Amino acid sequence: MEILAERVAVDARAHGELLAPQIEAVLREVGIRPRDLAAVVAGVGPGPFTGLRVGLVTAAALADTLNLPRYGVSTLDALGWAAPGRVLVATDARRREVYWAVYDGGTRIAGPAVDKPGALSLPDGVVAAVGDGALRYADVLGLPVRDEPRYPPAAGLAALAAARIRDKAPTEQLTPLYLRRPDAVEPGRPQAVLP
Repeated sequence: MEILAERVAVDARAHGELLAPQIEAVLREVGIRPRDLAAVVAGVGPGPFTGLRVGLVTAAALADTLNLPRYGVSTLDALGWAAPGRVLVATDARRREVYWAVYDGGTRIAGPAVDKPGALSLPDGVVAAVGDGALRYADVLGLPVRDEPRYPPAAGLAALAAARIRDKAPTEQLTPLYLRRPDAVEPGRPQAVLP
C-alpha cells in the first residue's frame, strides 16, 4: 500500500471549516476525482464530541453521495499500528486527561479508556509512549515518549480497513467511540424563583 497524499491540520475549533478543503486538496494533489474512490475510511475516535461528529458526518455524506462503502477504524488503533514494540498510545482528551490504549506489535492489549495521565494502569513491559497526549503529558507518564506518530496516520487507517475493502465487506455505520459523557446536558426542570 502506498499513501499518495496526506494532510494533518490541528485546530480544535475549525473542524468543519478545514475538513472539506483538505479532502479537496488531497484529491487534487493526486489527480483524482471523488468518483474515482473505492471506499471511505474514517477514524471513529475516541475523541472530542464535535470533532468526531464533524469528521464522521463528512465521511458518511461523502460515501452516501458517491454510493461508496464506508469503514471505521479506531484512531488509537491507527496510532498503535504505526508504533513498533509494546507501547502506550495516548491522545489528548482535554480536561487534563488522555484517551489511551496499549499495543504490542500493533495489536491492542489494553484499553481503550480515558484517564488522568498519572492514573494509568499499564500492563508490564510497556517501553515507550506515542501520540499527542503522550507528548503533552510526557513529564507525568514516566515513559520515553517518541515524537512520531503523533496523530493517526492515513496509512494506519487504510491498512486496518484494507481487508474489509478488498473483501467488499458491507458498508458500516460510522459510530463514534465516546469514552465519556458529553459536557452538554439536557436542562432540568425549571427552578421556582421566590422574591
